[in-house]
Amino acid sequence: MTLRNPPLREAHAERDAKFTEFGGWDMPVEFDSIRAEHAAVREAAGVFDVSHMGEIEVAGPDATALLNRLTTNDVTTLDPGDAQYAAITREDGVMLDDTVVYRLPDEERPSDGANGGAVDAGGDDAGEREGPEAVPAYLFIPNAGHDAEMHERWVDHRDEWGLDCEVRNVTEDWAMFAVQGPDAPDLVASAVDDGGPDVRDLSRFSATFAPFGGAECWVARTGYTGEDGFEVLCPWSAAEAVWALFADEATPCGLGARDTLRIEQGFLLSGQDFNPEDEPRTPYEADIGFAVDLDTEFVGRDALAAQAEAGVEETFVGIELLDRGVPRHGYDVTNEDGHVVGAVTSGTMSPSLDKPIALGYLPVDLTDPGTEVSVVVRGREKRAKVVSVPFE
Repeated sequence: MTLRNPPLREAHAERDAKFTEFGGWDMPVEFDSIRAEHAAVREAAGVFDVSHMGEIEVAGPDATALLNRLTTNDVTTLDPGDAQYAAITREDGVMLDDTVVYRLPDEERPSDGANGGAVDAGGDDAGEREGPEAVPAYLFIPNAGHDAEMHERWVDHRDEWGLDCEVRNVTEDWAMFAVQGPDAPDLVASAVDDGGPDVRDLSRFSATFAPFGGAECWVARTGYTGEDGFEVLCPWSAAEAVWALFADEATPCGLGARDTLRIEQGFLLSGQDFNPEDEPRTPYEADIGFAVDLDTEFVGRDALAAQAEAGVEETFVGIELLDRGVPRHGYDVTNEDGHVVGAVTSGTMSPSLDKPIALGYLPVDLTDPGTEVSVVVRGREKRAKVVSVPFE
């Protein structure tokens, strides 16, 4: 299979980045070392090329209705510049993906009478001329490799429900960079062109357009590391210039550090911590019930309402190894009797905490912090305990 390349693939190679396949993309996994890049984000600032993430724009009179039926949160609460986290579920409530939805500034469309009404025999206008009408517009971010699937899903449901909106897959129109860390706000603010907004005024989960290097970019105070920072979408053609504004001041980081950072925070990874085929999980099992609004009529709502009432049998937890060893995806978790009760979905040696940590699903009666379990590492049971996330 031919891999998709981010716009700076060759520029990263010139900096001796190591690459890995992720979601069908050829992405840098590390530039210097995962540990050094991880520390840069926790202590100062790092910049990630995350152009493998998808971008889908939805605009039109029924855009809000379509988003509300296909994501688990309530997009009617969003004003232009607002963002929210949500899941995308099928009829049985199982997650297909998770996403961030941004409300863009409204788009202008010609109204029905914008070209003038018909003229009757007497020469009078049958309808008054009207100016363009503002229609709602959104951008949502599928995970790597899911953009085509989600574009098709949105188009199919739009057509099935007879809704009036455009759905555009703009993944290869936009590059996306994440600047994260305690120094990120000042760094990103200083990179905005003269006359642009002070992005430090943005609150968490809000966004605006701002010029960087002469390119109009969408900048959001969001991220996937647990640190303060921004995600910046810039035109594909401007990627090199915009990247240079950040990479000259922040440490370039690959997907390896992005993974260790998000594991320490207990953040889900689509396709690994949940997967509709191999790890089918609902938002309640994945412990993101806060992203579900049962007052909206989305696909999967009835199944999730029933689960919310009945409760889940398993839920997503943090696990800390007490013995030496590194927990990896797929390793069994056992109880005090040695019976397999779950499995690790993500695990690593935490660079910040210098101890082995993992994420996975366990029966609810084993999820209280301090509960003793074991993780089977290379055939040997290693003592472990359940802990709250973020890990400390």
